[in-house]
Amino acid sequence: MFKKLFASFGARKAVPGASARPYKSEELDLVYQLLFCDDPDLVKATPVQASLFGTATDPRVVQTIGEDAGEESRVRLLAWHWLRSSGQPFASREVLGVVVEVPLDEGLDALAAYADGSVRYINHTGRVAVFEGAPAEVAEQGKRLVHAAIPLAVRGPVKQRMAPPALGTVRFSLLAADGLHVREGTFAEIARDQLTGPVLQEAQRLLDTVVKQGT
Repeated sequence: MFKKLFASFGARKAVPGASARPYKSEELDLVYQLLFCDDPDLVKATPVQASLFGTATDPRVVQTIGEDAGEESRVRLLAWHWLRSSGQPFASREVLGVVVEVPLDEGLDALAAYADGSVRYINHTGRVAVFEGAPAEVAEQGKRLVHAAIPLAVRGPVKQRMAPPALGTVRFSLLAADGLHVREGTFAEIARDQLTGPVLQEAQRLLDTVVKQGT
């Protein structure tokens, strides 16, 4: 019932702590905010409100959504966010997505991959690519990127989302059931680290695969 969830966002509320606008248009900034799946206000105007964000929401139903491996990863992340924000107990630390941000002189490159194989890419020029589990080579590489990032969440603390990273750095934002885990550094630092290096390599492979689709 959530298949059209992210196609029908209507709100324009920014996430606290992430107020900086990385792009020159409101539409692109919204696409960027949606990558993190951490703002229920962005979906309250949609039909999903009554079933997930209504006034009489059943935590057991929301937890079932969060635990459902057959559900869309972004919907599951919203469910886990609701449970955390509502003070509900939960035990999962499952990683369901990763957002890779690379600031350039011309703007911000943002690549997001989710456990269900969906992929989003915002080029610094403003071009956007969206893949919903197809083609297969994009979906499989997206899943490999998420899998490679799991160790970063296991060893890293939960953090609040920040403004986009500064020029000269690369940031991995791991989207997990227990919250946001972040690793950031220069390319040299990230590349030589035994945990972040493999994630960077998988991210580059995914980017190459995405770009190939456009050519």
